[in-house]
Formats: sequence, structure tokens, C-alpha cells
Amino acid sequence: MTAFATVEDLTALWRPMSPEEEKRAESLLPVVSNRLRLEAEKVSKDIDKMIEDSAAYKDVVKSVTVDIVARTLMTSTNKEPMTQYSESALGYTVSGTFLTPGGGLFIKRDELKALGLRKQRYGVIDFYGND
Repeated sequence: MTAFATVEDLTALWRPMSPEEEKRAESLLPVVSNRLRLEAEKVSKDIDKMIEDSAAYKDVVKSVTVDIVARTLMTSTNKEPMTQYSESALGYTVSGTFLTPGGGLFIKRDELKALGLRKQRYGVIDFYGND
């Protein structure tokens, strides 16, 4: 299966990358694309078919793929990235909140929503029965 974006798309939509980042991006693009396919399968949708049916949807999928890969590339690989960090002096207190505990790639709810892959729930509770 092909990736939804290329390294060239990543460079055009995000920023120029170092050779190391480009190599890592080449490995990440098919992985992210397959994760999106799996998310689509969870809600009984075929993302490849949806792309064939709509050029606009193809661009949205490309954009989301670039966002996920860019976020993963920005995540530090030599130490755990923190979103919040605080220190104290004489009380010897240090605390922090990690961006993604354990690392790895993650897909935001808004990205799934943009792709139409958020599972919608609906239903009615009939308290009185049918007459």
C-alpha cells in the first residue's frame, strides 16, 4: 500500500528537513498511512476508496498525514519531551509532564474528526414501550 504523502509533500507543507529527518520521514510515512487505514477500518470505512471518490478528501488525508509525521519528527528522540516543567530550590522539588509518556506516534481526535473517522453514537431509550 502506498503512503498518503511523500517526503516532498512534507517539505512543501511543513519545512525543509535535514538528511536524518528525511530518512526518518521515509520510514514514518507508510507507518502513519497504515495507522490511518486501521483507524478507518475501526469505523467500517475504506479510506483508500474515500480518497478515490474525492480529490478534496485526498488533500485532507495528505495534510493530516503530514501533521502527524511532522509532530513525530519534532518529538525528541534522545530524551523524553516535556510539555510542562517546574523546579524549586531549597525544597528540592522537580516535576514535569511528558508530551507522550513512553513516546510513539499518536493521532489527535481532531485529526480523526477531520477525516470523518470519529465513531458517532446515536440511539434512543424507549421508557414506555410501543403501543
